[in-house]
Amino acid sequence: MRIDTDSPEPPESLIIRTEVIDPELEREAWMRLSFSPMPENATVERFYLERAADLTRKADALVARLRMIEIARLATFTASAGLLVWILVRGAAGARPFWLAMAAIGAVFIGLVMYHSRLARREAHIRDRALLAHAGLHRLRREWTALPDRGWHAPPGHPYADDLDIFGSASLAQLLPPVTATPGGSTIRSWLLEPASIADARGRQVAVAELARLVELREDLAIEARRVWGAPGRIDQFATWAETNASLVTGRPWLIWSAWVVPAFTIGLGTADALGFIARPLWVLPLLTGIALSATFSRRLIVALRRALPESEVLARYAELLRIIAAARFEAPLLRDLQREISSDDGVAHVQIANLVGIMQAAEVWRSPMLYVPLQLGLLWDFHLVDLLERWQRSTGRHVARWLTALGAIESLSAFATLAHDNPDWTFPELTESGAAVLATERIGHPLLAHGVRVANDVTVGPPGTFLLVTGSNMAGKSTLIRSIGLNVVLAQCGAPVCAAHMRCPLLALHTSIRVQDSLEQGVSYFMAELLRLKQIVDAAHAAPATGRTLLYLFDEILQGTNSAERTIAAQRIVGHLVESGTIGAVTTHDLALADSAALSRARTDVHFTEQLGIDADGSSTMSFDYRLRPGVATSTNALRLLEMVGLPSVLH
Repeated sequence: MRIDTDSPEPPESLIIRTEVIDPELEREAWMRLSFSPMPENATVERFYLERAADLTRKADALVARLRMIEIARLATFTASAGLLVWILVRGAAGARPFWLAMAAIGAVFIGLVMYHSRLARREAHIRDRALLAHAGLHRLRREWTALPDRGWHAPPGHPYADDLDIFGSASLAQLLPPVTATPGGSTIRSWLLEPASIADARGRQVAVAELARLVELREDLAIEARRVWGAPGRIDQFATWAETNASLVTGRPWLIWSAWVVPAFTIGLGTADALGFIARPLWVLPLLTGIALSATFSRRLIVALRRALPESEVLARYAELLRIIAAARFEAPLLRDLQREISSDDGVAHVQIANLVGIMQAAEVWRSPMLYVPLQLGLLWDFHLVDLLERWQRSTGRHVARWLTALGAIESLSAFATLAHDNPDWTFPELTESGAAVLATERIGHPLLAHGVRVANDVTVGPPGTFLLVTGSNMAGKSTLIRSIGLNVVLAQCGAPVCAAHMRCPLLALHTSIRVQDSLEQGVSYFMAELLRLKQIVDAAHAAPATGRTLLYLFDEILQGTNSAERTIAAQRIVGHLVESGTIGAVTTHDLALADSAALSRARTDVHFTEQLGIDADGSSTMSFDYRLRPGVATSTNALRLLEMVGLPSVLH
């Protein structure tokens, strides 16, 4: 699937051609999706600047209105208090009009309090939107220190995550908007670490393209996600609790009957005693029975109530996330399927979660002993709450995992949609599963570089049994090129847009050896660490045919940890073995001896970067790079000249 972005300005709508995901329909469909999230003739940066300024103005206007309401509240309160003093001074005679006036002013005061609360929530929401607009600017400008570190990490030994900056500072994950740690972050993390099937990736592409135009929907999801970011463990605990078999009240029917009958007798006999219908305080007997029940089951009641974490406020945020999704209108098949997942036979997910929030808020009355003690003594409050929780578990709890999975998928799609919105010059790759495995790209660039400094090149890797040899001098752009290839393959196989004008991507198993590190703790030298990485890649090449994917390897300055003579021989053997295994790959090197290898000449496509040398007006040497990929092997080096330019001696005296 490819979005046509040849026009200089974002068009009003774009035609997206894709395969229908439903296997029962054996034809192609044209899905017309509006894709005009920005004002006409506006850049994305201007869009965010104007949006941030507009939202800030609206928030400031609401602050001014809130201050006026606060003054009005103070005035009505003062007037009401003055009337009360006037009534008390003058006495009851003729006080009725004043009582009525005080009641009217009190009603106005209550109305002002409610209106103030509503406006304050609206002002906070607008401020949150403005913060997201500012964050969008930081993402566009790649101002990494202004963006939060997600705290995500790849598992040890992952084939490409550390080399390609998938996680961490200045990473692909940091380029994404806010999502919940669970399930949004967990889902994105898994998508970035494991390629999707062709069908899944195509379905995600259509969904991402639709969400790219839904600016406010994506912002609403991001706002709620920011508010629950610090509660991943609690929501995991809640999901576990929801699927637990309830037992305290469920297994003891007599207990809930007692929780109804004992308070009924206590209240009934107490009322009869107060009205003089009985001569003795018989209500003490059921009261003592209730106290005995509470004392017997108190610990188990507390455990049952506390297990239903997180707190109601956190749970309410998840209910709001589910409500936002349920209220949206989607066209993409995947989005509709996910939307259906948050509905069950017992009702829509956010309604069911909201019901649980109400129970949890009632359970939090224990924080106020003056209210909790009489409720527990008179009504056996905790028994009824546990009964409601266990009923909820039995009827609804089994759906929670499905709801969270759907929520995580929609959050992830929304995050990728933000990439599409923020980068209208990116495209959706054409994903192929037949024919020779050839990765063909036009104007591919590094996604983590800002638009103004990114240089794009046309790159083709493949067919199987061939590799791209990238030579060039220091700082010319070799490492950036292979990272560009790797990152865009990761995005393509997630179903996300890629930083390219066009990309044709087959089914690939990506492995890299770019940023190898030694380990003092494990006693592994740099050279041994690289050998272990290369062994992992060779093993993956042998296993790749069984997975239906072609191995794509990316090597940056292979085997730097040994002498040049042995390095050349070893590199030729390893790359030659991978060529014979039917893989595709790209290898960067300063070692031009690898380019002279007769054994690899037929499998090799040579490309290179170079530098431009000059002289300043003061006679000093200058060096510049255009980062343009050229055919053939590099014919220049620059290490000694760089020595001179930084003031190091280049001649041994």
